[in-house]
Amino acid sequence: MAKGQAGGQAGAQPGGRYAEAGVDIEAGNELVRRIDGLTRATARPGASGALGGFGALFDLKEAGYRDPLLVSSTDGVGTKILLAAKTGQVEGIGIDLVAMCVNDLVVQGAEPLFFLDYFATGRLEAEAGTRIVAGIAEGCRQAGCALIGGETAEMPQMYAPGHFDLAGFAVGAVERDALLPRPDVGAGDVLLGLASSGVHSNGFSLVRLVLEESGADLAAPAPFVPEQSLGDALLTPTRIYVRSCLAAIRAGGVKALAHITGGGLEENLPRVLPEGAQAVLDTSAWELPGVFRWLAEQGRLPQVDLRRTFNAGIGMVLAVAPERADALHQLLTEAGETVHRIGRIAPRAADAPNVVFEHAETAWPTPSPS
Repeated sequence: MAKGQAGGQAGAQPGGRYAEAGVDIEAGNELVRRIDGLTRATARPGASGALGGFGALFDLKEAGYRDPLLVSSTDGVGTKILLAAKTGQVEGIGIDLVAMCVNDLVVQGAEPLFFLDYFATGRLEAEAGTRIVAGIAEGCRQAGCALIGGETAEMPQMYAPGHFDLAGFAVGAVERDALLPRPDVGAGDVLLGLASSGVHSNGFSLVRLVLEESGADLAAPAPFVPEQSLGDALLTPTRIYVRSCLAAIRAGGVKALAHITGGGLEENLPRVLPEGAQAVLDTSAWELPGVFRWLAEQGRLPQVDLRRTFNAGIGMVLAVAPERADALHQLLTEAGETVHRIGRIAPRAADAPNVVFEHAETAWPTPSPS
């Protein structure tokens, strides 16, 4: 399990001039000491090794696979990090990082096996770094994967004080004959939508623009959830759908999944549709969450932003066989998801859009320009 400071400096001896250049080697060593227990707590069958090595091993046979395909994903958290840095609420940002990677693995039917992170900052503060990595470890725990390594980089002048960046890399496995999407996705299949926990980790450049233009106070109660501050509500971590979706896949009847991230429902659903198929969504089937209504009102946002910038309250969509829709709806509900039957797959005529939104004008009212 590898976790070191930039340039392999974590084990360097004191006495040189590196500190004058702005890099605190001891802070990096202290962070490694603090997070050792966090990473060990994410151990799972197949993962081996100890923190501080140059690489990490994973044994697919020990994890129980016969004829596996490896699936990999890498992502970051985007400008949501700027809001976390501004408020000092950095605990959940690590969950976001894991979610953005592992939710992309499960849509191909893959079980996340291990995760590696990259944490870069201008000045390494062990306490803040520990809180961030604790969030990454919690995300891995939720996803059932091991945090087997990573890299911590302290780079003065690259980042403003208090600012940082995160990237993640996840690897999963799926048996060859269980890879999704299935080839029989098609007309008549039912679309089940799993509720998002909020904005997730996409569209925060627009969120920050709305905050700037509205002058909203991040410390004040959120108008759409008064028991939380506006900052905390906007920073709600991305929901991790791995365990519930794997359970649904193993129960049978799931043909495809789509993780609703940048591009929203309009651009992510077509990624799993076959040629000549169209997703028909009934937007009256679920309520647009208050955070999106507030953003639309404060930012005078058109419908296109709800469809393509944000997830509009749906973080994951499953295309399922119609005869299995009710049973899978119940299974997913029992697994803790809020499930909506949001539409169907239909034949697509030539030149017709890949996704059609029914009742959008009434379900998602567009604010009048001021």
